[in-house]
Amino acid sequence: MRSIWNGAISFGLVSIPIKVVNATESHTVPFRQIHTEDGSRIRYRRVCELEDREVTQAEIGKAYEDADGTIIPITDEDLAHLPLSTARTIDIVAFLPADRIDPLQLDSAYYLVASGVRAAKPYTLLREALKRSRRVAIAKFVLGGRERLCMLRVVDDAIAMHSLLWPDEIRAPQGVAPAVGVTLRDKELDLAGTLMDTLGEVDLEDLHDEYRRALEQVIAAKAAGEALPEVPEPAPGGRILDLMTALEKSVHAAKRSRGGEADEETTAKKPAAAGKKAKKRTSKSTQPTKKTSSTPRTPAKKTPAKKTAAGRHTT
Repeated sequence: MRSIWNGAISFGLVSIPIKVVNATESHTVPFRQIHTEDGSRIRYRRVCELEDREVTQAEIGKAYEDADGTIIPITDEDLAHLPLSTARTIDIVAFLPADRIDPLQLDSAYYLVASGVRAAKPYTLLREALKRSRRVAIAKFVLGGRERLCMLRVVDDAIAMHSLLWPDEIRAPQGVAPAVGVTLRDKELDLAGTLMDTLGEVDLEDLHDEYRRALEQVIAAKAAGEALPEVPEPAPGGRILDLMTALEKSVHAAKRSRGGEADEETTAKKPAAAGKKAKKRTSKSTQPTKKTSSTPRTPAKKTPAKKTAAGRHTT
């Protein structure tokens, strides 16, 4: 893997030479822009406004534009004079429990590779210290022209680094939740819980990018001059407006998708309110039977009366 940053981890007075490599990769199907009339490629060229000519990458530098439009060129030599220790160092500033990090802050992921034989022992020391403490390291470093906050944690036998958004880069969720008040019934929450239990858990390794696969089928058909794949028919049924009906149908659909394996479990976890109503309906339906089925009881009462009353009948 090609390194994108070289430097060192600063762990107190311990320095650990490392290289930073990407921990993730994109499998997105790339598209090119074309001219729809003739299919030719659309390309973007770097043109100097003053000379009105295309320039090479070697001729391109960076600059800061001031508020009044003044252009201030900035060279790599200028950036080497940054009065900042994190320019070439991942500076650990604290250790925290992992659950203290808001997932909203997580950004890109990297692996930190020990650089050379001298880095092996301090690298292992930091890794094992993180394991034993069950904490993550919070650090700062510079990448891509800006200082970043990051989190170091252990993944298998490696140290991974997640760049974090600064707290002031996280927007507050104001205006996101429904503005109107909503009252939920216990039965609705019970059914939602039943649906969650029926859907169950999943191994993330079993999940795949179905959109990419479908897109590759379309591209392959176009390349071979074949008919495009048929679009699956949408699920039957119109829009369901009633929340309870939607939940019940979702539970049944989830059970069917699991091959009916959750039937007994779902039945056992029916909402308590529904169970009470079922009991009431059962008791009501059996009461008339008890009242009209007095025939067996009558002989039972009259038989001892005949034996003890000497021919007299008691009622």
